[in-house]
Amino acid sequence: MLTNSRLVHQPHDHDRCINAALTRAKGLCQERNAKLTPTREAVLTLLWQSHRPLGAYQVQEQLSKLLAKNIAPPTVYRAIEFLLGLGLIHRLPSLNAYIGCPFPSSHHSNLFMICNQCGSAAEMTDAALNEVLQTASDKANFVLQSQSVELFGRCPQCTSSVMNEEGSGDV
Repeated sequence: MLTNSRLVHQPHDHDRCINAALTRAKGLCQERNAKLTPTREAVLTLLWQSHRPLGAYQVQEQLSKLLAKNIAPPTVYRAIEFLLGLGLIHRLPSLNAYIGCPFPSSHHSNLFMICNQCGSAAEMTDAALNEVLQTASDKANFVLQSQSVELFGRCPQCTSSVMNEEGSGDV
């Protein structure tokens, strides 16, 4: 049982989820005197649309369709770097992909559960994990600046689907 943890990507109103992410982004930009341009906002919206990590070229392709014009890779990479810098998105190194961050104003553990079947990713933060990582770093006189832990398996929805398929077989 995880203690003092927060889990994202439970059943929810997805439009409300995207709107909340954009509201947090606008507030954070205002606090830091940064500009959330229409392109940056569109990239953030795309990264929140499905809770599935997207690579930069996938973002470029979807952004080009959304805006009905060709978008150059540097435009996408600049938007991604801006959003990363504000903590509004995360990079998942093993997938070389990006996903929206539900906790942009808080220090958290960057623990991702990635479904091998549907590709969805859920971010979670856990105080006990943070403590373990900090203790290990302290023992090694290592100054921990950031970390990312990626777990691969099957999400609850895909697990339920598999169980239903197995249970519905002919006898």
